[in-house]
Amino acid sequence: MTSNSTAPGSAAGRVPQDEFLDCPTGLVEYYFAEGEFRWSDGLYAIYGYERGEIVPSLDMVLPHIEPEDRAVVLAYWERVAAVGGPSSIYVSIRDRKDHQHKLLFSADYILDGTTPVGVWGVVVDLTQSIHADRHQLATEAVAASAIHRAAIEQAKGILMGRAGIDADRAYELMSKMSQDTNRKVHAIAHEIIERTTAPAKEAKAERHPLL
Repeated sequence: MTSNSTAPGSAAGRVPQDEFLDCPTGLVEYYFAEGEFRWSDGLYAIYGYERGEIVPSLDMVLPHIEPEDRAVVLAYWERVAAVGGPSSIYVSIRDRKDHQHKLLFSADYILDGTTPVGVWGVVVDLTQSIHADRHQLATEAVAASAIHRAAIEQAKGILMGRAGIDADRAYELMSKMSQDTNRKVHAIAHEIIERTTAPAKEAKAERHPLL
């Protein structure tokens, strides 16, 4: 008998651990009859507590929620308790050390057969994921800016050599064409470079207006 499953130690089953972001997760249950919240250890940790240090409740949680999110959270909880889910909301909180966390909270009914007896939810701390995304976007923006700047400088050099003008005048020409054609200056610069490095017959067929 053969198996299609991949053994944990096989090459195909090994995934670099640094591919995973640290997104702590917690669980909450609330039973209508008891009127009490039950938190997992992970949820206590997200707020900076250990089990036994506090008694989970809306009154306890609200001061941790950023002021602008509190009314939304209360309305969300009332809605889920009334009509169930699944339903999700993003929330910003401050833990006991005043560190901000960005949370995704998803909730639905706990059912006894077809009767709702409570609400359960899962809380995912997306803070590191959001920071990683922002860092990646910033890195990509800086890299793109460097590439565009290099292209502009190269295109300026081409115009200076072809037209016998200085660097300021070369940039003025590219800037004017950018305005006239509603394109970015770096797009004009890349076009100048491409036209200059294209085969001679292509350059003759359609010369760039700045060359």
